[in-house]
Amino acid sequence: MILSLAAAAAMGSGSGSGLNSSSPLDLFDSSTSWSLGEDPSNSSSEPVVRTLTPDLQPATTAVAVQEVSPWDIALCVTGTLISCENALVIAVLFYTPTLRAPMFILIGSLAVADLLAGLGLILNFVFTYLIDSSVEFVTLLSVGLLISAFSASVFNILAITVDRYLSLYNALTYHTERTVTFTYVMVVFIWVSCLMLGLLPALGWNCLKDETTCSICRPVTKNNAVALAVTFLLVFALMMQLYLQICKIAFRHAQQIAVQHQFVAISTTKGVSTLSAILCAFGVCWLPFAMYSIVADSSYPVIYTYATVLPATCCSVINPIIYAFRNPDIQKSLWMACCGCVPSNLSLRPRTSSDV
Repeated sequence: MILSLAAAAAMGSGSGSGLNSSSPLDLFDSSTSWSLGEDPSNSSSEPVVRTLTPDLQPATTAVAVQEVSPWDIALCVTGTLISCENALVIAVLFYTPTLRAPMFILIGSLAVADLLAGLGLILNFVFTYLIDSSVEFVTLLSVGLLISAFSASVFNILAITVDRYLSLYNALTYHTERTVTFTYVMVVFIWVSCLMLGLLPALGWNCLKDETTCSICRPVTKNNAVALAVTFLLVFALMMQLYLQICKIAFRHAQQIAVQHQFVAISTTKGVSTLSAILCAFGVCWLPFAMYSIVADSSYPVIYTYATVLPATCCSVINPIIYAFRNPDIQKSLWMACCGCVPSNLSLRPRTSSDV
């Protein structure tokens, strides 16, 4: 590198006005050693022409090492935890033939989305520190995967909420072939929509050519980030409305069943508490990032972006616990896979999607 800079300086001075160049070579510079050289091909008796040439010794240059951000390490660790959790859920659902109800189809779709989100966080770390992240294809691939995965995760949570509502609102016709078909259609629609969202940056909806239009997540444009954030707020509002309707139906059922009034009242109260915890966890994870995406852009300090992104990724850590590991059927499958037995205190009653 030093030799290249020296050559460039020499060319620059040569193209100028000779010794009157603005950056002449300093003969008395202590950093430059000089030696007398002669033309070895001159074997005649003519006077030897000696020239004064600088001895440029190759200096040891320090290789610039990119400092690893603790926030990126935290995101990579979170992605690893997400991947492990959801890979376990997918394996249990895949190898247990009895877990094929609409509820488990949606849980499996959610696990796939969260698994891809975890892998996306790991790949983003690799692309940032181990691969040249300035390559346009690498940036678009990483961002597209994260957008598709996290969008699919949010929409699958909404689909699970819709499924729980329908299982209570249409309790008599819920376990029919029509419900299974509707569930598959809903899952396909979710994934097609989210894949299209992930392809938008690669199709030109990015800020790589105009950095002033970037959002807090480069290369997503500010307008696209706002649209995604507003969509999330609408999804959250719809979830709140559906869970409110679920609570009303549950309390109505509790009032109609007089014989089991005490038991149902207790279970209904517990269910409402669980619903509140689910909504609070979802809101605490995603609302800060959504609101910040609306008001901020790329000029804001990056630490604020990390501080809102990390809780949003933690939602994918909580999802398997809320929607999968609390399910008695999945718990039994896990116990059978780990130790070949089922604890006696584990409920043997099949859990329906209306259970929370």
